[in-house]
Amino acid sequence: MIFGRLAKHTRWVWSVCFSPDGKRLASGSKDCTVILWDAESGAVLSTLKGDYGICSVAFSPDGLKLASGSFHNIRVWRTDNFELLLDIDAHKNYVQGIVWSPDGRQLVSASYDKVVQFWNSSNGYRIDEACIHTDYINSLVISSNGSFIATASLDMTVRLWNTRLHRQISQPYEHTAGVACVAISPNPNGKLLVSGDYEGKVWLWSIEKTLSAANSSSRVQNLYPEALPNAEQAIVLSPWSYIGYELRCPALHGVQRYGDAIEVFKTTCSKLDNVPDPQIQKPHQQHVGRSEELAAAIRKAVDDKLENAPLRLLNTSTGRLCNREAQINSFMGSTEYSDLFHLSAMHAPLQMESINEAVTKYFSWVMLSHRWASKEPELLDIQNKDVYTLHPVGTIVKLQRFCEVARNAGYRWAWSDTCCINQNDIVERQESINSMFAWYRHSALTIVYLSDVPPSSNSGALANSSWITRGWTVQEFLAPDIILFYQADWTLYLDACSPNHKKSVAIMQELVDSTGIDAQEFVAFRPGMRGARVKLQWASRRVTTLQEDIAYSLVGIFGINLHVKYGEKKQNALGRLLQKIIARSGDITALDWVGRSSDFNSCLPADISSYQAPPRPPPSLSEDEIQTSVSMLRNTVAMESVLKLRTRLDNLCAPRFAASRLQLPCIAFPVTEVRRMPSQDQETRSTYQVKTDGLHDLLITTEDGLIQFSPANPIQQIFLLIRPWNRYDFELPDFADKTQSMDDMAEPRSRSHDPR
Repeated sequence: MIFGRLAKHTRWVWSVCFSPDGKRLASGSKDCTVILWDAESGAVLSTLKGDYGICSVAFSPDGLKLASGSFHNIRVWRTDNFELLLDIDAHKNYVQGIVWSPDGRQLVSASYDKVVQFWNSSNGYRIDEACIHTDYINSLVISSNGSFIATASLDMTVRLWNTRLHRQISQPYEHTAGVACVAISPNPNGKLLVSGDYEGKVWLWSIEKTLSAANSSSRVQNLYPEALPNAEQAIVLSPWSYIGYELRCPALHGVQRYGDAIEVFKTTCSKLDNVPDPQIQKPHQQHVGRSEELAAAIRKAVDDKLENAPLRLLNTSTGRLCNREAQINSFMGSTEYSDLFHLSAMHAPLQMESINEAVTKYFSWVMLSHRWASKEPELLDIQNKDVYTLHPVGTIVKLQRFCEVARNAGYRWAWSDTCCINQNDIVERQESINSMFAWYRHSALTIVYLSDVPPSSNSGALANSSWITRGWTVQEFLAPDIILFYQADWTLYLDACSPNHKKSVAIMQELVDSTGIDAQEFVAFRPGMRGARVKLQWASRRVTTLQEDIAYSLVGIFGINLHVKYGEKKQNALGRLLQKIIARSGDITALDWVGRSSDFNSCLPADISSYQAPPRPPPSLSEDEIQTSVSMLRNTVAMESVLKLRTRLDNLCAPRFAASRLQLPCIAFPVTEVRRMPSQDQETRSTYQVKTDGLHDLLITTEDGLIQFSPANPIQQIFLLIRPWNRYDFELPDFADKTQSMDDMAEPRSRSHDPR
């Protein structure tokens, strides 16, 4: 041994490789790490963390990049500063093999999902369609000249694939058992192939004839590099003619210079516009029409993607803040756009799935959820500046690190509420608050930064973080599909390597215990009115810096819009939210609260904390009690009266507000007797026995003094016990689909039984 055992990984090492110059080596392990070593000293140069076990590693031909394959994804790092360049969601299972083409322009991967994929190594886009086996792929190797690859599979075959055409070469090489490994002879043309199977057999194949036949079929493809200089010479000789440009465009496409091909295509079109020959004009016009159709399809995909995107986003590559127009312009001028345009132009009809996939990948964004500090960078502080070059002090560092983490995760765009909203623009602020839930919902990733959770914290630190007490963070952890928690030093909380902490049992249990929110809500939350009282309880212990925000932070949870009026005070903002919930849903459980009544409306609480007590479930009867009651009613009440009452209750209108007054369908019971009962706490509250027509006797404890009376000692006043009618008692649907704007509601005609 040179160094003895290089002990660093904590679990199985699945893959190793040397850099092209032999000075470094890389190892991938089941412990979710890739380690780069100095091959001369055995020193660790860097440890790169993944999300799952690393099955394959490979250096690029120039040694400047390192690719790794794990469960689902391929990651590419720079080898000088270890910056993450690409994070490709590549497969549906473990990536068992990964290789580079000799020119470094393509990555090829093979997986247990039975698929071989080809990737553009500069942007991570998939090239062409996948190549498919019928069972697990165990091994992948590329020829020395890069013209073809070989794959070995559990389907008992070895298959050859052309790396330019991305098609299978000839018939598969059949074995008698699953094939575990494969290799190609190192001579330039790779004339021999060797494979090993699960039965212990080694197979040696001559593939010279197969490759010769494949080369002749792809000879036209190989002529493109030779055709390009000829086309350019034709342009020099006749610059006013369209012919040279028409020849140059497919040649550029053939050598995958798509951006240049677009510009040449535009020039060709301008030249052909002046050609009088109808035989030339007709195909030209068809080609132009096809290109316009493709451009329109791409633009529609962009508009659809950005419909639920923030108005402004930080470009994690340039560090600059971009509005919607700048984001689109960035895409239109990118290599991703030119590659997408020309690759799509090769297929008819339009491949909308591929177009949407490419657009989604480019415009995916990362959201930040955090506890605001005293001085956060605002829009004017970073506008027209590179955030990476700002003086790294205070909260600027937080913004810089957030953008770096998002960029290293493979995302081009990032959003922070501190600087991506123009707080001075009332219209933009209104739109942002009402759209924020959707922005988090449609984000590719939400990063939660816990500034008060120190490095290497144990379980429980999240529950004690101030982040868990803030009003806005309720929607910020319920809305996203994928979320990651970071500690103060920007390391993952609990060192959890999962790509989604919503799948971490330990973290989810901590959130359930600390918030009281059911685990199912974290992974499958749906905004809306249903369960309004429970949702209000979630927010009842939350606080916000601006008092009105305790209401505004909940609009996304309930799926409603609310006019934002800072300065209206908490009671008004909360009152408007609650009255909209009640009016739209018909759910009166929002009236189930304990505390001080609101000046906005006495039926509503003054503070969200009034919902801290769990919702009171309606009293339930046993099956025997129900049957007894039904039998008694059957003998005393006519069926016609029962049906009439049922119809009347069914047709009662929904609760509604007008001019801040609540019109609430109720059932009134005349009070026949009120008698004070002995109580231990008679200084602050009293307990009364109340008898009514139609109800069992009740005990009511209150701080208010009630007038005592009875049939033997009557009074002139009439007292009624009011029970608000709840449609859910009959399991009737709510009114959410039959909504009516508060402002459009007319004043009720009668105010009888108005329990304000």
